[in-house]
Amino acid sequence: MLWIKSLHIVFVASWFAGLFYLPRIFVNLAMVKPQSIAERDRLLLMARKLLRFTTIIAVPALGLGAWLWVGYGIGWGPGNAWMHAKLSIVALVVAYHYSCGVVLRNFVANGNTHSHVWYRWYNEAPVLMLLAVVFLVVAKPF
Repeated sequence: MLWIKSLHIVFVASWFAGLFYLPRIFVNLAMVKPQSIAERDRLLLMARKLLRFTTIIAVPALGLGAWLWVGYGIGWGPGNAWMHAKLSIVALVVAYHYSCGVVLRNFVANGNTHSHVWYRWYNEAPVLMLLAVVFLVVAKPF
């Protein structure tokens, strides 16, 4: 079980690294001047590759987490309401990941309507979600 838990932590950390950096690329894309086509294309290429990598990394992170939850029974039974809260946040992380794909498609289609300031705030969501998950897993407050 410790191997599975260790791999889960590594894949989750890698997944979040992508979720931390991808919105930073969106900040830069939102700041690109219309005449800077090469800069925009380079940032879009970086964002596409990072989203692809982050999506690939998310699969084993979620799979290993499901294995720990279902296969080893972590978080089952009375006194494990923290796991329900954690799974709710994991669902939010998956939705955030999906929303990054939507944002990227909007940039590709020249349909972005948000400022770089908006993306700076958007970038804070995964930090808050990671903090909440770590707190729930370590402290198990309920």
